[in-house]
Amino acid sequence: MTPAIELAKQQGIAYTVHHYQHDPASVSYGQEAAEKLAVNPAQVFKTLVVQLDGKHLAVAVLPVNQQLSMKLAAKALGAKKAEMANATDVMRSTGYVLGGVSPLGQKKVLPTIIDSLAMQFSTIYVSAGKRGLEIELAAADLAALLQAEFAAISQQ
Repeated sequence: MTPAIELAKQQGIAYTVHHYQHDPASVSYGQEAAEKLAVNPAQVFKTLVVQLDGKHLAVAVLPVNQQLSMKLAAKALGAKKAEMANATDVMRSTGYVLGGVSPLGQKKVLPTIIDSLAMQFSTIYVSAGKRGLEIELAAADLAALLQAEFAAISQQ
């Protein structure tokens, strides 16, 4: 059990855990998850940690087949500027290793924005806290658990 799965279980939301054999040579963890689970990549979401205005960390959750727009993410999170957080800060803040960062069960609760593209699916897949482990749940439940907002934050 990962902290992400524990949180979903404690909160009593509907979820399904999916395991797959992670290939260490894989370049894109999210694309690998979509392929190995035979799921539309637009329904598999990655968790990115950004630094806002050079000070605070925040989380952006978006489809694996999209790129994060730093400008849109900053605006949605009420900042002037967003940039990718450094790996050490991400691991320290979330408690997860890169490639296995879940938006759920992080050590520190960070402001979170979920791409509005999530609302077109009955469920989405996000990392369950380890490489090779995904949790499927309703986007609305994910937002409620994280006190997150939905906004357009991605670009192709």
